[in-house]
Amino acid sequence: MTAATPAAPRRHRRWPAVVAAIVAFLAISAFLARWLGTENVERDAILAVLQAQARGDADRMLREIDCRDAACVARVRSNAARLKAPGAVTLVRLDSKTSHALTAKTGPSRVVWITPGRLTTVQCVLVQRTGTPLSGQSVTLLDLSAPIGRTAACS
Repeated sequence: MTAATPAAPRRHRRWPAVVAAIVAFLAISAFLARWLGTENVERDAILAVLQAQARGDADRMLREIDCRDAACVARVRSNAARLKAPGAVTLVRLDSKTSHALTAKTGPSRVVWITPGRLTTVQCVLVQRTGTPLSGQSVTLLDLSAPIGRTAACS
């Protein structure tokens, strides 16, 4: 009976450590989910612009892109007229310079997309991320280039 008595206090000393480990795991998981979720936000925003572009809907594109000058607006309108194509837009590849940013960052994302019956189109999207995973991150599209060469990089 005396052998069982010392084991009981040891078992009770483990509970705070177990609870602390669980809380730490949940906090880290929430941080990572929020941080990685921003990748999806960027991808979805770019896809929405490309879908509007393929429909020829320049007004919708301009609601999605925060153009800062007249050249951006003119390029968006030209892209909508020039790249209008029937069918669903499929993202083939997205290479983002703001990918996995922990703080505010602005950079180009190179996007390769197709629609049925059309060869691949490559464009650059200027993306701005603000905030942190702790405070919350947001994604703003600032510009969309005309099509670039299939092997060209965004600057």
